[in-house]
Order: sequence, then C-alpha cells, then structure tokens
Amino acid sequence: MKTASAATLAAFFFSLALCFLITPLLRRLKAGQYILGYVKEHKSKSGTPTMGGLAFVCAAAVVSICFCGVTNSTVNLTLVITAGFCLVGFTDDFLKIYRKENLGLKPYQKIIFQCAIAAIAAAYCYMSGITKVNVPFTSLSADISWGIIPLAVFIFLATVNCVNLTDGLDGLAGGTSLAYLAAMGALLTASGSVLSLPCFVMCGAIGAFLIFNTNKASVFMGDTGSLALGAFISCVSVFSGNSFYIPVIGIMFVVSGISVILQVIYYKRTRRRIFLMAPVHHHFQMKGYAESKISYVYFAVTAVAGLLCLAFA
Repeated sequence: MKTASAATLAAFFFSLALCFLITPLLRRLKAGQYILGYVKEHKSKSGTPTMGGLAFVCAAAVVSICFCGVTNSTVNLTLVITAGFCLVGFTDDFLKIYRKENLGLKPYQKIIFQCAIAAIAAAYCYMSGITKVNVPFTSLSADISWGIIPLAVFIFLATVNCVNLTDGLDGLAGGTSLAYLAAMGALLTASGSVLSLPCFVMCGAIGAFLIFNTNKASVFMGDTGSLALGAFISCVSVFSGNSFYIPVIGIMFVVSGISVILQVIYYKRTRRRIFLMAPVHHHFQMKGYAESKISYVYFAVTAVAGLLCLAFA
C-alpha cells in the first residue's frame, strides 16, 4: 500500500510538472483545437491547446517503469499498447492542427491502426494463457480459450472509441476514467494482480491533468489522451480477466457509445433525432446543464458502479 501511495503521488507531481511545461508550449506552437460550431458554448473553446494527454501518458509510463521495473511482460505490453494508441491519437490531432480543420486521420485509417494494435493484445492474451474472464458480482469465471481473441479485439475497439466519444466536455473523460481506474485498481489489489500499481499510477497522472482540464479547461487531452486512456483501461481489464467489468464500472462510456449508435440508426430510418445532439452529454449541455454538473454525474455514477463491484467482489 505504501508503494502504491508513493507511486500515485510521484505520478501526480510528474504529470503536474509536465502539464505546466506542455500547456504553454502547445499554446506557443498554436496547437489549438478546432471546434465544430454545433454547440454555441463550444465556440469560445476554439484554439484551446490540445494533445495535453501527452503529459499524463508520459508521466504514467515513466513512473510505472520506475516502480514496476521492466521484467513483467504484462505491464510492459500494457504500456506499449497504450503508447501505440497514443501515437494514433497524436497523429490524428497533429493532422487536424496542420490542416487547420476538424478532420485528421480518415475513419478507415483509424480502424486499421486500432485493429492492428488490438490484435497484438489479443494474441498476447491467448499465448500467455490469459483466457479466463471473471463474471461481475459473482465468484464465477469462465475459460473461453481461443474465444479471448475476438473478445479482446472487440473490447479494445469498443472501449477506445467509447472513451474517445466521452471526451466532449471539460474534465468528462478524465474524471470518468479516474473513477474507473481507482475502482479497477482496488479490485486488482484484492486479487494480487501486478496491474494494480499501474492503475493507481494512471489515477495520479490523470488527477494532475484534471487541474488543467476542468471547466474552464486550459488544455484538452485530445485524441492523444482519449485513445490512450481507452487502451489503458482495456489493457488492465482484459489482461486481468476483468473484461466484463468494463460495461459495468464503465457504464457511462457505454452510454456515450450507444447514444451515438442509436442517434445514427434512428436518424437514417426516420430523418429525426432522439437527442438534440450525440453523444448524450451534449444533449444535456444543450438542455442547459452546466458542463461541470454533467462531469460530476458521470464521475459519481462510475464511482458508485465501482463501489458496487468491490462490495460484491
């Protein structure tokens, strides 16, 4: 516990220092976010520095290596997979800034890169014998053998993109991810998993970033941060056999993803919309709810879901 506390604090202060360094640098480089004008409240955010996710991703990686070493293959691959998705997000953000528009990588390019990285994670699970999945709220688990390969790929793609969709308001994706990883870290501590420490390390790194990212944000994490967060959440959950905890503790990520799917399907069939705007957090924003209130609700729901999982673990 002392080691986890020390690692979390180290990640917090390292991430804080990087945020202080990166934010003004991104501003000088004019690495600002290009905002679509669908929500009038977002117009004032145009030009806010993006790619700030580099701060907490780098901080979490360095501190995890310092405290966990480089001998554990699962921790190492978790960091490599996270870095891989971070690179995809960074490329997407960079192209948006370079082109001065809100379009970076093409959708098919994102999917190809994401599938390739997810396939590496899935293959590792199968070859390392990580084929058991735990059932939330029970002591049951099931060995699904080669079935872990398609399940892991699906989990990675779904989680990464749902976290990315959740990153639409100040502090929303960061706060929700913090609550998720705190709960998952506690679950992994109870089971003795080596991945518990990286979970708490990432919590510390995100906590520092949120100082700069809560309303009104002085820096955005960008796809650089959101894709990395989704990948990290997928890694610590899938590699520990807790894939099915993602839709439970991460219910608000699921809500974001499903709201977009429903909106698209319903609009194509009826030419009408279910929500004023999707993902659903924008619907509530357009209804007049403050960004901070929406973010607090997402955090609270995730925290409660995590506590319930811990209570019945």
